[in-house]
Amino acid sequence: MDMPVGRQSVANFERVTLGRRRQAQRGSAVALGRRLRPRPATDPRHRPPKGRRPFWTRARRLLWSWWPWFAGAMWAFSDHRFGLGVGLGTMAVVSYLIAPVETPPQFGLDHELSVDSDEFLTTIAGSTGAPFVAGNRLDILNNGDEFFPAMLAEIRGADVSITIEAYIYWAGEIGLEFARALSDRARAGVRVKILLDAIGSSDIGDDIVRQLEDAGCQIAWYNPIRWYTLGRFNHRTHRKSLIIDGRVAFTGGAGIADSWLGHAQDAEHWRDIQIRLEGPAVTPLQTGFAQNWLETTRELVSGPTYYPVHLPAGQLSALTLISSPVTGASTARILYYLSIVSARKSIWIANPYFVPDPAAMDTLIDAKKRGVDVRIMVSGERNENWLSRHNAVRLYGRLLEAGVEILEYDKTLLHHKTMVVDGVWATIGTTNFDSRSFAHNEENNVCFYDAQVAARLSAIFEEDVAHCRRLALDPWRRRGWFRKTQEVIAAFLQEQV
Repeated sequence: MDMPVGRQSVANFERVTLGRRRQAQRGSAVALGRRLRPRPATDPRHRPPKGRRPFWTRARRLLWSWWPWFAGAMWAFSDHRFGLGVGLGTMAVVSYLIAPVETPPQFGLDHELSVDSDEFLTTIAGSTGAPFVAGNRLDILNNGDEFFPAMLAEIRGADVSITIEAYIYWAGEIGLEFARALSDRARAGVRVKILLDAIGSSDIGDDIVRQLEDAGCQIAWYNPIRWYTLGRFNHRTHRKSLIIDGRVAFTGGAGIADSWLGHAQDAEHWRDIQIRLEGPAVTPLQTGFAQNWLETTRELVSGPTYYPVHLPAGQLSALTLISSPVTGASTARILYYLSIVSARKSIWIANPYFVPDPAAMDTLIDAKKRGVDVRIMVSGERNENWLSRHNAVRLYGRLLEAGVEILEYDKTLLHHKTMVVDGVWATIGTTNFDSRSFAHNEENNVCFYDAQVAARLSAIFEEDVAHCRRLALDPWRRRGWFRKTQEVIAAFLQEQV
């Protein structure tokens, strides 16, 4: 039955009124939500970028761009200057092959988070693609006197598998001792796979290789120099990982060589740190090895022999980061930059090869300006890397002017790579603070949000200060013309250091 017109109008009015009331309530709720939500941050692209490149940097990068050399070669060939054309063409090829495949960020490097916030941890995990996992145990091992015996003991106790990924494995006393231990386990039926960088481990010697292969160990060489691998020759594995039964792992700055024997007692014995890690945070280190092993040998590493089910080994939560420039974005660089911009109290970095790019310089200086205690410990006169040493010294001026404390460790080569931020956030691994580690090398780092681990690394840092000299701005400015000339020459290859 149809509703009378009067009643129908009243009903329509009530429906409209009710609809408007609900719309008003929704509007109020939306308005309240807007007030409660934090305002969105300013678009980073509307802020000045970090690391504006000065004229000298732009000129140097233009020099190492492939296309000017290629254009010159084309002109020379067209003008029948074949010798010049071959030379320019060769430079074009070299420039193309050594060009970094990873680009540092310039935006989004503003300190909107703090290290002690939950958002920082989720940001680190999300931006690097590496989750935090609980149930780990960590031991910090100082110098070869501590870490070599621990590594050898775990090798001798291996049940099913041993995998090694190493930039350095050199001939010598400790190299032979490792070879004997690995050979014994291989003869006992343990699967031993060893992936060595073809350049970094080229001094391993035939005796060690023969001993390992005769015992049944598998050895593979990462990116050997061949005509068909020239496109990858500048891409090295700088990782140092030893993984036992997929359950226990060692990583840090040290290779397998006599230079790491002892306790950094003299210039011939290097200062370094390794960690022993047990628990589910070991798995990503095995994944990094397996990916590079697959790339090198076409063999897929799988199964519980290498990936066991982990039971809790301790109370520590850890994030294990595998960095590779092949992805086009260095997760190691992201880790360092986000940690620096999120610091509120202190940044203590110990790293032998410290050659920051312009963006890293800006973030460190900004941290100092907002009151953060920024201390950087580097290898001093004992640094065996000429390019790294002179590029680093050349860049100290801006940092010293800003009040950043630079400590040069001169007792021997300081070789460990650690960072502690605000006394609670820490990382240790294989990554140097330079373009080579960020843009060219395979690296790994293990990170912790743990006050006890951070305190232990901070204590080690302070102990090492006793063997350092603090740099001052005036002496740096007065360094001689000969050193400055070397620095200018070294600067031409800054992106390769």
